[in-house]
Amino acid sequence: MRLAQNPHNTGLTLYKTQKVMSDLTSPLPRRSDINPTPLGIAAMLIVAGAWYLAQTASARQAALYVVGALLGIVLYHAAFGFTSAWRVFIADGRGAGLRAQMVMLAVGVALFFPALAAGALFGMPVTGLVSPAGTSVIVGAFIFGIGMQLGGGCASGTLYTVGGGSTRMIVTLLAFIAGSVIATAHMPFWTALPSLPPISLVKSMGLAPALAFNWILFALIAALTVFIEKRRHGKLVAAHVQPAHTSPWLHGPWPLLAGALALAVLNFATLALSGRPWGVTSAFALWGAKAASAMGVDVASWPYWMSKANAATLAAPISHDVTSVMDIGIVLGAMLAAALAGRYAPIWRVPMRSLIAAVVGGLLLGYGARLAYGCNIGAYFSGIVSGSLHGWLWLVAAFFGNVLGTRLRPMFGLEVERLKPTSC
Repeated sequence: MRLAQNPHNTGLTLYKTQKVMSDLTSPLPRRSDINPTPLGIAAMLIVAGAWYLAQTASARQAALYVVGALLGIVLYHAAFGFTSAWRVFIADGRGAGLRAQMVMLAVGVALFFPALAAGALFGMPVTGLVSPAGTSVIVGAFIFGIGMQLGGGCASGTLYTVGGGSTRMIVTLLAFIAGSVIATAHMPFWTALPSLPPISLVKSMGLAPALAFNWILFALIAALTVFIEKRRHGKLVAAHVQPAHTSPWLHGPWPLLAGALALAVLNFATLALSGRPWGVTSAFALWGAKAASAMGVDVASWPYWMSKANAATLAAPISHDVTSVMDIGIVLGAMLAAALAGRYAPIWRVPMRSLIAAVVGGLLLGYGARLAYGCNIGAYFSGIVSGSLHGWLWLVAAFFGNVLGTRLRPMFGLEVERLKPTSC
């Protein structure tokens, strides 16, 4: 029993830990070596970057940079993707990836809700990512879902696969940035459409009821995936982990459960250090706006960038932006992990249809993320663990976008992984 393989889906040869959790689908032999040059470069940049941030920004900013690098290592070693997990469930009924996400969220709310209810963590004020739930979230998340499948990754997936050596995903990332800054020009239109105000389930329901409500929903989703998988395949399909190194915890691969727990804990560390949960895509809009401004575009006059917070962020160096610092850390952490695994080997030849899909998918990802007040991290993961109603609305709309995106993938020469029938 094996998956169809297409090494051009992401344009790289990264190791595949769980066959359902990543777009990195090259067949891989066992490895016991490392890639010393990229390993040394990644380690040097992580250390040097932390030192630089401690000197020019703050020790807290340096710590967040290191947390970003740890997130990159976890995402790569656990192959903890959202895009492929949703795709194989939609196309083939396999739900291991979705169940891992439910574990991540269940642990996340257990950590976040008490701190958010108290309003402080270790003596520092903390707030969740709670945004309006309305038309822009529905449209944006649906668009983002399509982009996930065409671009070949989500927000965190794009970063860690770029760090892991994917040349195709560099194209997706550049289009992601472009789509993000374009969306900021259109935000007044979208925010004027009907929506509910920001609703925090922790504040509206209370701590204990909000925890119980969320845990019940996570359990129901997990149970639904078990039911569908058993009806489709007769049993739960084992997630096979292919050994890549003699020291799997250092070099990978990791079990999905370990990845889920690590991501929840590191998101909580982000809350403790920055006062708010982990986000990804606001940095892409910032990078795009700075690039457009350098080319003479007066983005500072756009309403989105005229708000007090956004104007300050646009004027400040990128090193002072928490999300930017963590995003760069994720890329370097994934690069370090790929080098440790002996899998850092970029492939520069990408089929044209796949390249077109990367551009279209990236634009949809960037545009949709701004409309929906976040991505699979900022709106889905961090939104739900913040108790925000818009996080649940994002999940539903993005899932249907993934359904359409999965059906569109073959048009661009992208595979849809299905298990081959086995003879009894």
